[in-house]
Amino acid sequence: MSTNDTVTAESKIDASCTYKGIKLYGKVQIVKDFPDITVQKVKDFPDLHVQNVTVFPQDCGKWQVVEIFPDFKVKFVKESADIKIKMVDVFPGVP
Repeated sequence: MSTNDTVTAESKIDASCTYKGIKLYGKVQIVKDFPDITVQKVKDFPDLHVQNVTVFPQDCGKWQVVEIFPDFKVKFVKESADIKIKMVDVFPGVP
């Protein structure tokens, strides 16, 4: 892997704001079963800063929570998550 590749040894999220091919922005549905990814909310050392928005979730880390027709589905867990997020009011994206 060259230094120009998008994933570092410590980062789970690549430069195009995806995790294993799942874009981490857009319309998200919170589910209990069959998530696309599992997510843990943390205060320190997140993989992604997430901002809840009501319209135009087109930038990295901007999530619009929906009940139907999501771009991806997440399940919140307390441990062993695919990614860790910190909820923010401004500056969403990879820290």
